[in-house]
Amino acid sequence: MSDHANNPSPDRRARGLEAMKRVNGRDHLGDDSGAFLGMTVEHLFAEVWSRDVITVRDRRLLLLGLLVGQGLDDEIELQLDAALRTGDLTPAELREIVVFLTHYAGWPRGSRLNSQVEELIARVLRS
Repeated sequence: MSDHANNPSPDRRARGLEAMKRVNGRDHLGDDSGAFLGMTVEHLFAEVWSRDVITVRDRRLLLLGLLVGQGLDDEIELQLDAALRTGDLTPAELREIVVFLTHYAGWPRGSRLNSQVEELIARVLRS
């Protein structure tokens, strides 16, 4: 990865920023000159999220399961919001994810996830 960090490609960065926008449902905000963000954009988004073996929706479902299992609530909120905003997941599908993951991640995490999903849906419906 160090070679990659030292040799950024404008094409790779553009592909990564486009993939990041598609995944997150919005343009990247903030300074994009940092090495960490560069690696994130050029590797995670330009290469990993852009692979066509599984869909972005599939990747998001996997990521949500992982995040819930680890209890990473802030990142869960970001992914739930992006999933709903991009149309990857519907409100009904988000609610079904809560039911399913609760049985594997435990009731406390499931309860928190349920609150996050219901708050998000209510916020979106108000908009």
